[in-house]
Amino acid sequence: MMNQPLLHINNLSIAFKQSHGLLPVVKNISFSIQEQETVALVGESGSGKSITALSILQLIPPEKVIYNSGEIWFANQNLLSVSNKVMRKIRGNHISMIFQDPMVSLNPLHTIEKQLFEVLSIHMGIHSHNLARSEMISYLERVGIKNAKSRLNHYPHQLSGGERQRVMIAMAILTKPQLLIADEPTTSLDISVQAQIIQLLKELKSELNMSMLFISHNLSVVRKIADNIAVMKYGEIVEFNNRHRIFLRPEHQYTKLLINSEPEGNPIPLPKMPGILLNVNYLNVEVKTKLGWFKRQKRKIVDDVALVVHEGETIGLVGESGSGKTTTALAILRLIKSQGDIWFDSHYLSKLSQKKLLPFRSRIQAVFQDPFSSLDPRLNVEQIINEGLRAHKKLSHSECEQKVIHIMQEVGLDPNWRYRYPSEFSGGQRQRIALARALILQPQLLVLDEPTSSLDRTVQLQIINLLKLLQQRYQLSYLFISHDLSLVYSFCHQIIVMKNGHIVEQGKRDHIFSDPQHDYTKLLLSCLDKPFKQKIQNMSGGGNKKDPSQINWSEALLFRSSDH
Repeated sequence: MMNQPLLHINNLSIAFKQSHGLLPVVKNISFSIQEQETVALVGESGSGKSITALSILQLIPPEKVIYNSGEIWFANQNLLSVSNKVMRKIRGNHISMIFQDPMVSLNPLHTIEKQLFEVLSIHMGIHSHNLARSEMISYLERVGIKNAKSRLNHYPHQLSGGERQRVMIAMAILTKPQLLIADEPTTSLDISVQAQIIQLLKELKSELNMSMLFISHNLSVVRKIADNIAVMKYGEIVEFNNRHRIFLRPEHQYTKLLINSEPEGNPIPLPKMPGILLNVNYLNVEVKTKLGWFKRQKRKIVDDVALVVHEGETIGLVGESGSGKTTTALAILRLIKSQGDIWFDSHYLSKLSQKKLLPFRSRIQAVFQDPFSSLDPRLNVEQIINEGLRAHKKLSHSECEQKVIHIMQEVGLDPNWRYRYPSEFSGGQRQRIALARALILQPQLLVLDEPTSSLDRTVQLQIINLLKLLQQRYQLSYLFISHDLSLVYSFCHQIIVMKNGHIVEQGKRDHIFSDPQHDYTKLLLSCLDKPFKQKIQNMSGGGNKKDPSQINWSEALLFRSSDH
């Protein structure tokens, strides 16, 4: 017989209150979490995963939501009917939550020490700073924060993305909760940091005898941590089963779609005898850091970077957060100060004034990571896409309108949507709008800074396939920044690996994946899926374990794509 579940959700239906009525977002879902079990909720954005999690802790403002039916049972209490006083005792003490974006969740005005002390004083009744301090240092060390004692006085912006996420985990487990809810805890992290966070959560779960509700749209991450998986679509659970059954024998068509939405194929073939479009040499970027009231120290965050992009070529720039990838891109775009030589189509850009750079702005465009923050919410789609034309071209209103309609069709958007605003679109649609804004100027080079990292796997695949199609049609060149190695493999001709502002390795895609030379490159490749590695071991002759650095990654990835 199964034990009484720690958490049981029964026929839960949730709707948002709107001016024109109710909008159903969760529809009659039921599932349980046993003690020391990890259940994963997976599905696309808008499927109801996070709403379900927030409902467990009653974190949705009551004036915005209505629970049409259902119960949420935890420790023999229906959380939908308990008082606010009881709910406050459950939050933090018995159920803790790690949110998706630690930079938003952590208070930027308070030190790490103050935020951790707040948890101990409110939930654990520890008011002694000395006692609390030793406890905070212990938990920061437990989650892998180096020099934990000195980090207590740091603010969130002084930590890397991985470190901020570790602080959030420390904050969540300080109270030794029975249930930990982790909402997309690894989405914006590099593959090596993702692997560290997943391993950490597994160790903490075992050490503290916790149960976990793990929310993600990344199936490769879910595969490593979940016992059972619930697949959600449009507010409903379409399939629930153990991890092995879900991945080996999925039953629902939507589950099959998610599993088969891995990047596949090869980059678009290069044109014959392509010319050099972008040539960067000795690129350096320095920042001044404050040491005291009057002292400043210069620190290089990009150090002697050199790269070449040919016509019709895609260069992949990979590395962990803080390695200098985005800074390199911003320097090439001349959006930040830098030293070095930047040649574009035989023109020397490094010494040009902003005015003389204007003709080149239309030829080099950028698409940034977060499509929502990069689009002006006050402008409609036509105004957003049209913005570059108004700045760089002298066209009539009707000519601009026709170009907007044409480019929207090119990127797979309905031209009738051009009077809508960004808030009315999904993440994938917003990224298509950002692409349309860049492409309408017919650039030769597109700088793509993590353009798919905030998107679901199925939408990622659509955007990558669209970029390939546009590259083939217009002979575009791309500088593609990403931490997703499977995307990089299917999209890029050359790969550049960065660490601490330096290029540690670069070369052709097949060479980097099949014969990595630098230890850091080997580390990145070793973080790929375990089943993926198992396939490689089977191919190499019968289960003999091989060091990840010695694996023929090129053959493995080709095997993986042919498997679909």
